[in-house]
Amino acid sequence: MARWLVACIAASLFAAPAAAVPDADPIIGIWRNPHGTIDVQTMACARRLCGIIVRASPQAVADARESGVDRLIGLQLLNDYRRTASGNWVGRVYVPDMGRSFSSHIELTEPNVLRISGCLIGGFFCKSQLWKRL
Repeated sequence: MARWLVACIAASLFAAPAAAVPDADPIIGIWRNPHGTIDVQTMACARRLCGIIVRASPQAVADARESGVDRLIGLQLLNDYRRTASGNWVGRVYVPDMGRSFSSHIELTEPNVLRISGCLIGGFFCKSQLWKRL
């Protein structure tokens, strides 16, 4: 029994850490929303996936300001996404013109297309958008 316990502890100490988002992951890149008003750079952030706004149209900036968001460029729109399956991620999406974050799912539907869904309450009342790679 003691030998088994020592083996389990040793295995946990030397186990590989949770898989990070590799730089070559197909979800890494710059993506544009369907209205063409925001571009987001996806990247690894603390071993999870995140996305930072790198371009925003004047209309997007104005809409965000109405909700109290003063600066869009550099804002983290996609937060704390973890892979659930190949090409599928779950995390939180921030909607600047609403000033709120929602549970979210990202699916890489094609090499250059992401379906980003945000849901209000426990996976209900969801809305999806197709974002295209630049």
